[in-house]
Amino acid sequence: MGARCSKLGFCWWPSNLKSNVPYSSDLEKCGENERMKLPAFKEYSLDELKVATSGFSVENIVSEHGEKAPNVVYKGQLEDDGSWIAVKRFNKSAWPDSRQFLEEAKAVGQLRSERLANLIGCCCDGNERLLVAEFMPHETLSKHLFHWETQPLKWAMRLRVALHLAEALDYCSSKGRALYHDLNAYRILFDQDANPRLSCFGLMKNSRDGKSYSTNLAFTPPEYLRTGRVTAESVVYSFGTLLLDLLSGKHIPPSHALDLIRGKNIQMLMDSCLEGHFSNDDGAELVRIASRCLQYEPRDRPNAKSLVTSLAPLQKEIDVPSHILLGITHETSSPVQTSKLSPLGEACSRVDLTAMHELLEKVGYKDDEGVANELSFQLWTSQIQETLNSRKRGDNAFRAKDFATAISCYTDFIEGGNMVSPTVLARRCLCYLMNNRPQEALADAMQAQVTSPDWPTAFYLQAAALFSLGMNSDAQETLKDGSSMENRR
Repeated sequence: MGARCSKLGFCWWPSNLKSNVPYSSDLEKCGENERMKLPAFKEYSLDELKVATSGFSVENIVSEHGEKAPNVVYKGQLEDDGSWIAVKRFNKSAWPDSRQFLEEAKAVGQLRSERLANLIGCCCDGNERLLVAEFMPHETLSKHLFHWETQPLKWAMRLRVALHLAEALDYCSSKGRALYHDLNAYRILFDQDANPRLSCFGLMKNSRDGKSYSTNLAFTPPEYLRTGRVTAESVVYSFGTLLLDLLSGKHIPPSHALDLIRGKNIQMLMDSCLEGHFSNDDGAELVRIASRCLQYEPRDRPNAKSLVTSLAPLQKEIDVPSHILLGITHETSSPVQTSKLSPLGEACSRVDLTAMHELLEKVGYKDDEGVANELSFQLWTSQIQETLNSRKRGDNAFRAKDFATAISCYTDFIEGGNMVSPTVLARRCLCYLMNNRPQEALADAMQAQVTSPDWPTAFYLQAAALFSLGMNSDAQETLKDGSSMENRR
């Protein structure tokens, strides 16, 4: 699911704590530092963004980059410097006033913080309205918290998410951007180092893009239901719902959570996957902070700065980089910049097993075309049919994400010895990675290369297996080989 590392400044913390995350008093300084690293906000041409996103290709759509339909976010790579970007393309009815759109985008684009997925540009061309932000390669809090596949989100990372989010809101407030629209788990993204960041898209003022909050009234601030207006206190209420998400591992209605808290049934609120991994005092304190955020009267809720102060002392494993807390084995996830990777190459570069599965399933057996199969006439018997049935059963299990069964069926196919299929080897390779068996995965990827020497997929899968084994230098070289081969094709 990706890879990451940590690069953070030194800031004031309580004397009994050390930290590798900036504290609130240094948020402005962090912003200044980021301003030096990121390009100045600019207006892109539509042609530039078309090139970057391969013509707004469906394959480049990022389904969970902090946004939901009807607007679409695309992954792209700028042609001039090779940097990765996220491009939000609004539907036709959004932002009819081009001047308002440009003014708002430029205002948000002045923000620079390591706690934000920063806005670096926009495009306003005819009916087109697009925003350009830093690309966050490791998906959303929603994915890691609600839809995890290998391990639940660790307690220390949940606390780090809460602090980073509070710091992001505090920084935005200090810059006069206290209003954030529809704060939820989709808006929290993980950067290449696995550090959680707040999507800048929610800082844009409300437009015909949609309402400020989702249609689920159970999670909507009560004052928004009365007035239809977003306030700084409304944002804190939404922050409280996110704390409930982090505590429970599910999207639990605030009213139900508050009933459990008032009845002193806090254990029923906590994620069962975390049992034994946090102290009762820490859990109770996070529940207390969430309760304050969810007060019915807006004036009774804390502000962002006080949230930072409350969350800072709770941090655990503060010297452990975020990529380790998120369960990522390799040291860096920076995409290879020497040449543009295909979607599969990009997924393998960050060991995003979910994306790899989707792409391999979509391609099917197209890449088996041209692979020679030495079959005598006598072999076209029931033995061949049984071999094909094994592959079919494996494909059904692969599609259903039953990877253990898929391994068994694909093994029957391969050991049948009647047919050669690099795609089957590639699929079994991914199944091995899904089952935390990277050595077997590497063997399959190498065999796929032997079978089909000019197949980039075999190199990309080898890279993913090498990353999983901690052999990062070899993995980077193999990625380059696959990318060069793909470009020659």
